[in-house]
Amino acid sequence: MDAQWQARRSGAEPTRPGDLRNPWQRDRARILHSAAFRRLQSKTQIMNVGENDFYRTRLTHSLEAAQIGSSLINHLKQSADATIRELLPDENLMEALCLAHDIGHPPFGHGGETALNYKMLGSGGFEGNGQTFRILGRLESYHEHHGMDLCRRTLLGLLKYPVVMPEFSQPTEAYPRSLAEWKPAKAVFKSEAALLDWVLAPLSSSDRELFQQVDKLERSPWQRAVYKSFDASMMELADDIAYGVHDLEDGVVTGTLSEAQWHAHMDPVISSLDTPLRDLMTDLSKQLFSSAHHQRKNAIGAMVNIFVTAIYVHEVLPSAESPLIRFNAWLPTAQRELLNALKSVVFEHVINQPAIQQLRYRSQNMLLHLFDAFHAEPTRLLPRNTRTRWERAFSEHGQQGADRILCDYISGMTDDYAERMYRRLFV
Repeated sequence: MDAQWQARRSGAEPTRPGDLRNPWQRDRARILHSAAFRRLQSKTQIMNVGENDFYRTRLTHSLEAAQIGSSLINHLKQSADATIRELLPDENLMEALCLAHDIGHPPFGHGGETALNYKMLGSGGFEGNGQTFRILGRLESYHEHHGMDLCRRTLLGLLKYPVVMPEFSQPTEAYPRSLAEWKPAKAVFKSEAALLDWVLAPLSSSDRELFQQVDKLERSPWQRAVYKSFDASMMELADDIAYGVHDLEDGVVTGTLSEAQWHAHMDPVISSLDTPLRDLMTDLSKQLFSSAHHQRKNAIGAMVNIFVTAIYVHEVLPSAESPLIRFNAWLPTAQRELLNALKSVVFEHVINQPAIQQLRYRSQNMLLHLFDAFHAEPTRLLPRNTRTRWERAFSEHGQQGADRILCDYISGMTDDYAERMYRRLFV
């Protein structure tokens, strides 16, 4: 299993005299030193970049998720049985997954993602995790044809949705009255189907059929994959914890989330917990809004610890042959409900507040107009290197292939760059 999952699509390792790093250390370094990773420093996490110098960006969120991912590995090394300990990813691999998990997200967060998806529906759609897979396997410049040319297991761990996008038809309206109904399908782009096949090649046909089951999204006509790999389940838990706890801190410190709102939202959840956890969360609630900053930091760290120390391994596909898809990392019901409540309070009182949504609306419309401008006059407006890629894609794959290049260019922009480009073209 190790040889198959450590393989790179190029089939070769670079020869570096004296380089004693293992494959996962190389993958982590490639991600860390990539242009796409650096751009996360100026991409929105929750609050728009530039509004405040305290809160998190996509970059700092990814760094915190990586630290939590390492903590999850260390906990399972101590608490899991021998079979699971052998299956655990190398700590460098876990950090690589967490560092790269948001690398494909466009400017302006999920609002920007929805805007680009709307414009790309006639050309295969757009979704941040699908773009991550495309960047890692095709766009970054470590290899002429294979992007970062990461190991197969690394790419498997970054596949939150290991299925190909369904077919879409382009909406008739250039600018919809509301983008809320156009949330993206959770899948890999059709242009990356061959890479997906390569990543899943070690799985048997029966395992692959199990692994690639899909469900309909509740708030969208599109699909999402049901299952993810063992490594991806840990990466997603680290992401959820960082979002539910660390992004909560941003809301508290900036005053976006008040103590009254916290209690109204969280007290019913906390009161339903068993005694030890209920008492701990009651005490941490007081510390979270204390005027003593060190108490707030203690509360944040203690909340992270609640989830890290509760993790266990669950058999999600008992009939699967490959342990990498048979097992997932899980939280017990009480801790999962608590984490969901923390994510919910961040969404309701931080993300969903009018000031944030007004900025999101403005940002979405900027991306809609940018896409239209580059689509209308690509050879006039695109930078030279992007124009060359657009012309090649158009000649080989027609308008759909050319639109994917436009989407690569716009989704790769930082918030600041997108704003400057919009002002240059329209203001």
